[in-house]
Amino acid sequence: MERTHQNGTLSLKNVGEKVVLVGWVAKRRNLGSLIFIDLRDRSGIVQVLVKEGLDIPDVRNEYVVQVFGTVKEKDVENKNLKTGAIEVVADKIILINKSQTPPLIIDDVTDALEDTRLKYRYLDLRRPSMQQKLIQRAQIVKAFHTYLDANGFLEIETPLLTLSTPGGARDFLVPSRVHPGNFYALPQSPQIYKQLLMISGLEKYYQVARCFRDEDLRADRQPDFTQIDIETSFLDQDQLLAYMEGALAKVFLDVKGIKLPLPLRRLDYAEAVNTYGTDKPDTRFGLKLVDVKSIFVNSAYEGFKTAASIKAIVIPGVASTSSRKTLDELNLIAHKYHLKSVTPLKVEAGVLTGSFAKLVSSSESHKLFETLSLKNDDLVIFAASANNTDVCFALGAIRTFYARQLNLIKPETFDLLWVVHFPLFEKNDNGQLVSAHHPFTRPCDEDLKYLDTDPSRVYAYAFDIVINGYEAGGGSLRIYDHDVQYKIFQVLGYTEADIQRKFGYFIDAFNYGTPPHGGLAFGLDRLAMILTGTDNIRDVIAFPKNLASVCPLTKAPSPVDQQQLDDLSIAIVKKE
Repeated sequence: MERTHQNGTLSLKNVGEKVVLVGWVAKRRNLGSLIFIDLRDRSGIVQVLVKEGLDIPDVRNEYVVQVFGTVKEKDVENKNLKTGAIEVVADKIILINKSQTPPLIIDDVTDALEDTRLKYRYLDLRRPSMQQKLIQRAQIVKAFHTYLDANGFLEIETPLLTLSTPGGARDFLVPSRVHPGNFYALPQSPQIYKQLLMISGLEKYYQVARCFRDEDLRADRQPDFTQIDIETSFLDQDQLLAYMEGALAKVFLDVKGIKLPLPLRRLDYAEAVNTYGTDKPDTRFGLKLVDVKSIFVNSAYEGFKTAASIKAIVIPGVASTSSRKTLDELNLIAHKYHLKSVTPLKVEAGVLTGSFAKLVSSSESHKLFETLSLKNDDLVIFAASANNTDVCFALGAIRTFYARQLNLIKPETFDLLWVVHFPLFEKNDNGQLVSAHHPFTRPCDEDLKYLDTDPSRVYAYAFDIVINGYEAGGGSLRIYDHDVQYKIFQVLGYTEADIQRKFGYFIDAFNYGTPPHGGLAFGLDRLAMILTGTDNIRDVIAFPKNLASVCPLTKAPSPVDQQQLDDLSIAIVKKE
C-alpha cells in the first residue's frame, strides 16, 4: 500500500509536497463547507482538510483510510499538536476498513475502567499515551542491547522448560505428555542456567528473559514478566556495579535525555532501613526516622519501657489538620507491619499535646524537642515494638503516605542508588529461615564463621538498584565453592535427598573449576513503569493480566478439552 510519510513526522519543511498518508480517523469535524479529519498513526496525528466539493466516503471514528493530498501551512498554528503548524489538503480519500463504535474513548485520557481497557486491549493500545509507553519500553531494551553488546556481553537464551526447584514463589508446572506423571517448570528466573554459563567459561552473558512466578499479585507484579538478565565472571562487586551503572546511564541518556551522575550513591541495608524505613528508599524527600529509644528508657508508658525499638517520624505543618480519621489510617498502615498501633503527638503553642502527652515527662519532652527539632504544628508519630524491622517498615510506609499526601516529591525527577550488604537470610511468617535473595547468594567472607552458630548474623554480597523508591533490579555475587553452597542448602533445611534431587546437577558442576561470578537482573517492566511516569505496571506491558491473574482479553486461564487432559494423564479433582 502506498504511503509516503508517517503522519506525525510532517512539518513546515514539507509544505507544498504531495503526500500519501494512512491511519485511523481519530476525530471528524463537519463545518458544512469544510470537513476536518484528525488522522492518527503510530507517529502522531495530522489534520486533514476536506474542501467543499470533494467527494469522499462516509468516514467515522476509527475507520482506516488512505489520504492523498498536499501539505499546507496553517493560518493559525495548533500549539498542542506536534504537526500543528501544517495540515494536509485532501485530493482523494480511500476507505480501507470500517469500525464499529469503540467501547472506550481512544485518546490520551479515557473514561474506561481498567478491565474494559484490558478486554479491548487492542483498542486501548491505539491510544497515543499507551503507544508512547511501549515505544519507550522498546527504547530501553535497545539501549541495553547496544551497551551490553559493546562491552563484550553475549546474548544467550536459556530453556523455558526446566526442572522445578525451590524458590521464592511457586512454580508454574507444565505436564509432559511423553513422560506421564512428570512435569517441567517454567523458570522463575534463569538463575541456575546463567551460573552454569559462567562455569562454561562464557564470562559475560545477558538475556531479555521471560520469567514466571505463581504468586499472589500486587499492583506492580505480574505472573509472567521480563528481566534484563546479566551474569559475569572474574569481577568483584565494585567492578560489576560499575558495569551496571554504565548500562543505566546509557538507558537514561537514550530514553530520557538525562545524564546520570556516576558513580551512584550506595546505602548499607541497615542504614536504609533505620533511616528511611525500607530497603528501597526514595530519598527525594526528608521525613527521616529518628531513634528515640534512649529518651524513653524510664518511660511511664509500659509499651515504651519494654520495647526493644522506639522510633519517631516528624511530619511538619500537619498537626492542626490531622483528624481522628487520618490517625486511624496510620494505624491501618501499622497493622500491615504487625504493630497494633502508632502513637501520635502534636506540637501546639510550644508544648506536646494528645492522649499520650500526659505520660511524657518534662525531661522527655525537652529531649524530644531538642532531638527532633520540633516546631509548632508538627505531628510526631512514634512506633515501638520488640522487632526493630517492624517499627522501621511501619514508619517507612507512613513516611511514603505523607510524601504523597503533601506532594513532597517533585515530578519528573529520578533518584537512583544502590542498597548493599543485605542479610543472607530472613525468617518467613512461620519463623523458618529462608534466603533473603536466593540460596546461591555468596556470604560475606568475614561472616562465614557464623553459618554454624548464628546464621542471622551472616550478611551477603547482595545489592539492589533502587529508583524513586522502587526496586528496579537486584543481584549478588554468587557462591562458587562446592562446600559453601552445600552448607547453605543445609542451613536452609534441605535434606541430602532434597539437594541431590533438586540441585544435584548444579552441585556437581561446582567440582569442575567454577570461576568467581556474579550478576544482576533489571526488572524491565518496572524500569519501564518508572521511566514512563506511570504507577501502573500493566500500562507498560502489551497484554497484561489483571489483579486476579486473569487476562480479560483471552479469558486465560480457562478449562481445556477432556482429550487434552487424557493425553497428559491428568484428572481434575475438585477441592472440598
